[in-house]
Amino acid sequence: MIPLYDILPSRRKPYVMWCIILINVIVYVYELTLGSRGMRVFFYLYGLVPARYTVEQFQVMTGLEPSFLPFISHMFIHGSFLHILGNMWFLWIFGDNVEDIMGHTRFAIFYMSSGIMASLFHFLLNVHSTVPMVGASGAISAVMGSYFVLFPYSRIVTLLPLIFFFTLVEIPAYFFLFIWFILQLVNGLSSSIMYSSVAWWAHVGGFAVGTIWGWFFRRRVYWL
Repeated sequence: MIPLYDILPSRRKPYVMWCIILINVIVYVYELTLGSRGMRVFFYLYGLVPARYTVEQFQVMTGLEPSFLPFISHMFIHGSFLHILGNMWFLWIFGDNVEDIMGHTRFAIFYMSSGIMASLFHFLLNVHSTVPMVGASGAISAVMGSYFVLFPYSRIVTLLPLIFFFTLVEIPAYFFLFIWFILQLVNGLSSSIMYSSVAWWAHVGGFAVGTIWGWFFRRRVYWL
């Protein structure tokens, strides 16, 4: 299933979401100037590497000291064009309506704090990993979790493959996002058995955090 857009209009322009997308694009363009070796060093410096905090031998070998910065900076780094395209596309679809409900400042706080929480979830389940986690998907999963709670009956126009051709269907947001979450959970459980380069548990943790934020703001809207 490939989501194309949702049918829910926003009342105000999502300036924070646009800024987040712009920063991600600028950082990715900068990455392209580094070359393969330079990009690898960049990932280890600013991506989240759990072993940097838990394995003394890794710290000695790499010279990487524990730092809080990667828990934030990893959200603005991507490993490939398809990586950043997919993440920014999902943020574009779901982010504007969530920002509309939360407001610009609260959305910025929500996005950053949820990304940090998602990275902590990944960290706790991969404490000795030497692989840098990069990408905005943890924070964007939180956006999707909030959308799931705030706009369950919105419709997601989706490109659906049917054997030899594609068709467009409108899928209720609660169904689309529930299926998406289950896939992340299944992949996360599978990655516990077999190695995976995708931070599935950051997706799961981010989505869970996002639903809590969404519940809070849904109650707030009802009170108003």
